[in-house]
Amino acid sequence: MRDAFAHADQAVPAAIRVLIADDQLLVRRGLVLMLGPEPGVDVVGEAADGAQAVELARRLRPDVVVMDIRMPVLDGIAATEQLTRQVPGCRVLALSTFDMDEHVVGALRAGACGFLPKDISPEELVSALRVVHTGEAVVAPRLLTRLISSYVTAPRQPARPAGAGPAGVLDELTPREREVWRLIAGGLDNAGIAAEMFISPSTVKNHITALFAKLQVRDRAQAVIAAYEAGLITAGERG
Repeated sequence: MRDAFAHADQAVPAAIRVLIADDQLLVRRGLVLMLGPEPGVDVVGEAADGAQAVELARRLRPDVVVMDIRMPVLDGIAATEQLTRQVPGCRVLALSTFDMDEHVVGALRAGACGFLPKDISPEELVSALRVVHTGEAVVAPRLLTRLISSYVTAPRQPARPAGAGPAGVLDELTPREREVWRLIAGGLDNAGIAAEMFISPSTVKNHITALFAKLQVRDRAQAVIAAYEAGLITAGERG
């Protein structure tokens, strides 16, 4: 009997609480049907616009918000900015209909943990959801170079003061941190970076922690954007 109680007391991983935000009812219901039956996933609510998404997230405290970018009342970028401030434990996975959509990069700058096109497979969405929940970033490879090339590297006014922003921090990085940053921008995960640099995964994590602190970014998606903005890697270049 003691063994039975001990077995019952074993911790069961909590389901990932998901809020779906999309202004199209058909898309929302499709995502619910896609994610609802998935083991370890609990769809806790649906929002028809960004303002409703923020309101529901504050009340329901989801782990991940699957956020459409183009919505009425409050778009996905503005909603992501508010969620980052008001519900910091909630992560945003942005979805976009269009491959060449500058708003997706805007969502990453606002604090989204990743972005995906809406034509991904159910398996890819579920996998991305789980990755984002762990704190990692998900960036669709086929969109990354085009988006960064078109929007992140475009000249912006006013120009930054000398030494400001990602480019200004380059001199503060160690050679190892700079190489880790380059490999992150090239799409490698921690295991791939460890293999490339012949160091342990734990050492990679230490370098990433220090790197993110110096760059003032919170995840890999923002680190990728910063790498392109700093000129560390150029569009079309691979790690």
